[in-house]
Amino acid sequence: MTGDVWLPFRADEVPGLPEGLDYRFWDGGADFPADPADCAYYVVPYMKGAEIGVRPLSQMPSLQVVQTLSAGVDHVQGGLKYLRPGVQLCNARGVHDASTAELALTLILASLRGIPDFVRGQDRGEWRSGFRPALADKNVLIVGYGAIGSAIEDRLVPFEVARVARVARSARTTERGPVHPLTDLPDLLPQADVVVMVTPLTEDTRGLVNAEFLARLQDGALLVNVSRGPVVDTKALLTELESGRITAALDVTDPEPLPQEHPLWQAPGVLISPHVGGPTSAFMPRAKRLLAAQLTRFAAGQPLDNVVLTIS
Repeated sequence: MTGDVWLPFRADEVPGLPEGLDYRFWDGGADFPADPADCAYYVVPYMKGAEIGVRPLSQMPSLQVVQTLSAGVDHVQGGLKYLRPGVQLCNARGVHDASTAELALTLILASLRGIPDFVRGQDRGEWRSGFRPALADKNVLIVGYGAIGSAIEDRLVPFEVARVARVARSARTTERGPVHPLTDLPDLLPQADVVVMVTPLTEDTRGLVNAEFLARLQDGALLVNVSRGPVVDTKALLTELESGRITAALDVTDPEPLPQEHPLWQAPGVLISPHVGGPTSAFMPRAKRLLAAQLTRFAAGQPLDNVVLTIS
């Protein structure tokens, strides 16, 4: 294979990279590391924003592969119109499974057991005891049952949940049980104590959690969003939170970052984390292993993993 490989890490920091490729380090800086026209494999800088990530795409006529380091690819959608037919878009399936699943479980437990209230009590020197909901015996619904959804279920099992229901774009069967299609959501939502959103952001899922979706939740249900902010209709969620009927734990919001004056910050029953599902100590070694494996296949002319789209 000929052409440059643009990496957001220095090549000598990524064990296992194949020889014979020309590696260029670019992590979103103002200056490009080389002529974009010579780039064949572009790894999108991580957590640098859509504007930076798509900036070189219009200048890459020789490009063969766009590789994200996130499970979602919505942040590069705006640049796909510049790509010639045949270019492959690959995501980072497997890189964020552990860290995002950890955070999902953290948000569930913290919300149910009232950890934010305990922290506020500690700040004031107040002993706030009392009964709180447990995760044990709860019915959990995972919407978006891919690699991360499966990893979340792995971590739910030891907590003695009563039932896990799974939903994805289309129905299938797994070793753990059936995966329901999105069309089954209206029947599944009223049965759920906890709903975990981990679906990718697409035109089908944008605003999926709307007023009708939320109205089907039982009183006291917990909504957890570790996918993308626009999957949830923020106005509809605020209405339900302010009524006190449900609670929510959000790692992502719409808008994002959430402005300081936004009413979601002060809404009752909501726990907000600043989109930290992926960036943990688990990210770097997994990202580097993915890149070494992908580029080894690329150099050998072998099919790549994690191809989510081929430009037509």
